[in-house]
Amino acid sequence: MGFAHSLARHYLRHRFTVLFAVLLLAIAGHGFVGYVFAVARPLEWLLGLCLVGVVFSAQSGGLRWLLGALAAGSFSGRLMQGLLGHPAPVVVAEPLVAATCLLATGVAVRRALASGPVDVEHICAALDAYLLAGIAFGVGYFLVESALPGSFASTSGAPLSPGRAIYFSFVTQATLGYGDIVPTTEQAQGLVIVQGVGGQMYLAVLVARLVSLYSARERR
Repeated sequence: MGFAHSLARHYLRHRFTVLFAVLLLAIAGHGFVGYVFAVARPLEWLLGLCLVGVVFSAQSGGLRWLLGALAAGSFSGRLMQGLLGHPAPVVVAEPLVAATCLLATGVAVRRALASGPVDVEHICAALDAYLLAGIAFGVGYFLVESALPGSFASTSGAPLSPGRAIYFSFVTQATLGYGDIVPTTEQAQGLVIVQGVGGQMYLAVLVARLVSLYSARERR
């Protein structure tokens, strides 16, 4: 009991650092996990693990309950889809994933920009927000393509799967512009503009804030 309590306290002190590691595993490692361990739909499993971390990232009990309800709803949708073999529950599950990630992005931004010494948790919270926003937009792109087929075109002709949608999301957010996937409808193009501009504005504000916090500490 004492070990479990100590472990929980340690996790709560470093929850944004742990969440950052899990997010990186989900985004960058899902392909390797699926290949090495022959896991079906590894991205969905790893995103589910991310949602668990997201729930415990909130300090407020009420916010934690809200995040938990959204995450539980997305899990239920996935489970129903697996049991029924029908894509309809995913229509509910995917928006809940996006909503959970967006709400958690706000939690992480608040922690990253909070006053106090700039430590690892500050930096990891800032990185968490960036990664969560990328996942949320990726899910959004997948939903747009599902509702309006043909909203995205790819040079390979491959359909926009959830993994490819998240890949395109981060390419857009980082303004890399590879051109292998392009938005073709006004709805998709509007989302891409919001993400591209928002991602750069976030980085500018974040750097300015962290430098301000660090400078204030140095002047003391």
